[in-house]
Amino acid sequence: MTARDEVLARIRTANRSGAPGQAGPPADDPDARYRTRGELSGQALLDLLAARLTDYRAIVHVVTPAALPAEIDAALRRRGARTVVVPPALGLPLPDFAAVIIDSGDSGDSGQLTARDLDGMDAVVTRAAVAIAETGTIVLDGAPDQGRRAISLVPDYHLCVVAAEQVVHLVPEGVTRLANVAGRPLTWISGPSATSDIELERVEGVHGPRTLEVLLVAG
Repeated sequence: MTARDEVLARIRTANRSGAPGQAGPPADDPDARYRTRGELSGQALLDLLAARLTDYRAIVHVVTPAALPAEIDAALRRRGARTVVVPPALGLPLPDFAAVIIDSGDSGDSGQLTARDLDGMDAVVTRAAVAIAETGTIVLDGAPDQGRRAISLVPDYHLCVVAAEQVVHLVPEGVTRLANVAGRPLTWISGPSATSDIELERVEGVHGPRTLEVLLVAG
């Protein structure tokens, strides 16, 4: 089999069209060509997300709602975070040992932190809009519990709280969830920021946080 034959065979398989010359799926049946609805749910879905995030070198903890405050405290203590920036409506309990600075998010407002201010912060804590298990991706949509893009990109450590009901299996499902905020600038996060040069030397923290820690709230 030539490379061309192999590529065409894979396309036929993806389209579920079988052998050459066989009719493909109906034109009005997009799911026959592309997966738009996932098969996983419950614990299997959360396990896949956790595995993907871990593979990307994120730190993941699955926690119960009751344990969430203690887990946030423990995560920030492990990090040694003394100054923590948060969005205007985080709605999460934060430990007393950390100085919590709220970024207003309003341009020109005295409460909006500069890039230099953010660079001096030990940590940022946010919630999320949606998480995609298949790709290990967390999406922030700029809502008041997530804040503007800069606060999750400049500090070197990002602690992100994701609720189980925000997790979907596939990217199309995530895009559907985000349809009503499509006009906002979205931040798609798949593990800590990392890049490689021409010699494939991995460098972390170039385009965003060097460390991503996720608290996945379930139960």
